[in-house]
Amino acid sequence: MGFGCNSAGVVGCRIIDSPRERLIAILTNSFVPCNGRFPFLIALSSIFIARIYGGFTGSIVSTFVVIFLIIIGIVMTLCISNFLSHTILKGLPSSFVLELPPYRKPQFGKIFIRSIFDRTLFVLCRAIAVAAPAGLVIWLFANINFGNQSLLSLIASFIDPFASLMGMDGYILTGFILGFPANEIVLPIILMAYMGGTSLTSIEDNYQIGQILIQNGWTILTCINVMIFTILHFPCSTTILTIKKETGSWKWAFLSFIIPTACGVLFCFITTFLYNVFLL
Repeated sequence: MGFGCNSAGVVGCRIIDSPRERLIAILTNSFVPCNGRFPFLIALSSIFIARIYGGFTGSIVSTFVVIFLIIIGIVMTLCISNFLSHTILKGLPSSFVLELPPYRKPQFGKIFIRSIFDRTLFVLCRAIAVAAPAGLVIWLFANINFGNQSLLSLIASFIDPFASLMGMDGYILTGFILGFPANEIVLPIILMAYMGGTSLTSIEDNYQIGQILIQNGWTILTCINVMIFTILHFPCSTTILTIKKETGSWKWAFLSFIIPTACGVLFCFITTFLYNVFLL
């Protein structure tokens, strides 16, 4: 379910009887990309990876790159689950017994209504509660100026040295931070920052997006690290609030934020180091 929405995936963990294993599933759910991250991954792969090979071959290679990144996320889910089960969430694995109930004719109306109220509206209400104030914050960051620079540019300049170690720049990392309310707005924030705009920028043409990114110093290393960090970074605010609701503790919500982010930062450090050592 996390491939559709990590928040819905967290709610779906209710079916796991063991509290320990349910918690492990909740903490690792964000390692698989949701629908908000897929468009960004596909766009970057189409712009940079497909461009290297060109034509049909480029399309095939870019597709396999996205699939490979998804597999990395799944492998990380298994590795972190195993790590948690042997450290802070030790315990004996539970058994799972599935009993087939007697067949009854499905009550489609009841299923449809319960699905809407128990799942869809639950997630959407939390998303709306976060999205409205978040939009205001992003607008303020882009429109409040100190001297000749916006607050957004000042923050990007401040974190640029750290972002450089990850093979990115300050604007990219700022885009991920301000994109905390929803993964869909990470790319529009980055484009807005590069173009010096004061509102979120939505561009449908991949060629135009690619030109803007390349003009602002993006390389194949930048693309790879951004794709890695898109897979391995903190879940959106709606998912964090859902985790807090499901676990009843901000401690686990904070841990679900730290674990994937630490993995993403580490992976980006490693790829940047290897690129600088062996390819430069």
